Amino acid sequence: MSDYEAKRCEKRPPTHPGSLLSDVFDSLGLTKTEIARRLGISRQHLLDILAERKPVSAQFAVRIGKFLGQNGGIWLRMQAAYDLWRAEHSHDLIDVMLWSANSEGSGRRTKKSNKAA
Repeated sequence: MSDYEAKRCEKRPPTHPGSLLSDVFDSLGLTKTEIARRLGISRQHLLDILAERKPVSAQFAVRIGKFLGQNGGIWLRMQAAYDLWRAEHSHDLIDVMLWSANSEGSGRRTKKSNKAA
């Protein structure tokens, strides 16, 4: 069996973990209220994560992991990938100056655009 490396178009953001959790929870046959109760969080907080309005925190990832009988790390890594992509594609970075060292050990600042090609 050969390894397969999943590829995603660089212009498309990673999936928010709330989107996948929504599908997982739908397959359980439990209400969102019951899932929130079992996780020990408010129903509104759960709905905000599932609607991608709030991030998956480390605490929430651990709770999800325990609830589903797995390690919560996958949910936290998904959130980190989502957050990093959003930050890298933020317009707030356009004016950030790139630092490049010259041969004498000092450096100079050069402006680099953050716009994707």
